[in-house]
Amino acid sequence: MRHYPASDRGHFDFGWLNTNHTFSFGHYMNSDRMNFGMLRVFNDDVVAPGEGFGTHPHNNMEIISIPLEGVIMHRDSMGHEEGLKPGDIQVMSAGTGLTHSEYNGSTTEALKFLQIWIIPNERNVEPRYDQVHMGNAERNVLHTVVGPQNSGMPLWIHQNAWLSIARVDPGTTLTHTPRTADSGTFVFVIEGSVKIDDVILARRDALGITDRSSIEITSLVDSYFIVIDVPLA
Repeated sequence: MRHYPASDRGHFDFGWLNTNHTFSFGHYMNSDRMNFGMLRVFNDDVVAPGEGFGTHPHNNMEIISIPLEGVIMHRDSMGHEEGLKPGDIQVMSAGTGLTHSEYNGSTTEALKFLQIWIIPNERNVEPRYDQVHMGNAERNVLHTVVGPQNSGMPLWIHQNAWLSIARVDPGTTLTHTPRTADSGTFVFVIEGSVKIDDVILARRDALGITDRSSIEITSLVDSYFIVIDVPLA
């Protein structure tokens, strides 16, 4: 198991953007923090009122955005114009190339969201977009939202990777079985605190786990967390 404390993340405050990077990204370069298998980027962003990321390009990356507070105003070269709220999850397969912009939909409140990049197992695919709302999902259940194509999940990406979310009451234990024998599991605590074996993860802490047939996650307080299974190579 590898612990990624919130306090050890790359942090930058640009005024309009206050951001934390679990892995090397942008101005943060750490040769020991490049990725967790095919999980390449895990950014925790706070965007100031009325500000945002102007139109910029991506290619050959599977991009997942999860709004936590506020509204992401999204526009892309595929013709999508969306307002993403907490409970929504968005995926984009950048493939051969796309452009998009993301802005804070409020002029008074900060926008907080997670940005996750997963390296695809197929390059130069046709760009695509999808989203789903999970705001009414049952508590104390690990809901798998993103999976590979034809997996039957609400959203899919070009990789044998799986993303699950859970909101859990104090004292509840959820057991997670990694999807494949060659995958690693990345657990990120959005809010609250959980315990895995003897490791306690607080708000915004993460843990990378390998070589496990099952993982027990116990919520110490009211908690909200993400579990991602990704190929390690």
